[in-house]
Amino acid sequence: MSEIIQIETNGPGLYEFTHRLTDLVWGDGLLHLFVQHTSASLLIQENADPEVQTDLTEFFHRLVPPTDHPSMSYLTHTYEGPDDMPAHIKAAMMPVSLSIPVMGGRLGLGTWQGVYLFEHRSRPHVRKVVATLLT
Repeated sequence: MSEIIQIETNGPGLYEFTHRLTDLVWGDGLLHLFVQHTSASLLIQENADPEVQTDLTEFFHRLVPPTDHPSMSYLTHTYEGPDDMPAHIKAAMMPVSLSIPVMGGRLGLGTWQGVYLFEHRSRPHVRKVVATLLT
């Protein structure tokens, strides 16, 4: 069984959607997730302290700044703005798919783990994640 989950974003950052996955799982198996975009990623990350998401967003912004930053002047793919190619670089560095064990009808996540879409673009988007339950 596969389902597409749509996630609305409002700029760079981590958007938790763990709660949207709980109704998709039953029994034992594996939940596979795949984001259908080249400028967003998927992460399993801490969901207890929101500072973790803020710090990750800031870290990757510093690691790969927009193309209007002097250190990125060598980039040529800038058709959609200064965040375009940096978003592709970030997505190339992070996972675009995840596999999560399902045990007894529940996600096999740890106590402090949540599932996130990591938006790398500056403007709002509607992102699609394919969720497939393998039993």
